[in-house]
Amino acid sequence: MKSTSPNQNFSLTSIFCSTFGHRYEKSKKITNHISEYKCKTCGQEVTNVVSGRIEILTFKNRKINACLSEFFQKKLQQTPTH
Repeated sequence: MKSTSPNQNFSLTSIFCSTFGHRYEKSKKITNHISEYKCKTCGQEVTNVVSGRIEILTFKNRKINACLSEFFQKKLQQTPTH
């Protein structure tokens, strides 16, 4: 008889978050309207996108946010103050 091993991704924190929801805190500000968030409990990272939705922070979203942040910082440096 073959024994089954528990799922490698199984953890109490993932059960807690799937039951009660994530506890996100802002980890990085990209622009005035876009930020990255990280769950205090399980460590899942998400970002809000231009359309207002929250998406999982994939490699593609991370690169987009890095370019957007760089562009935003350059824009702030060139803006004259009166």
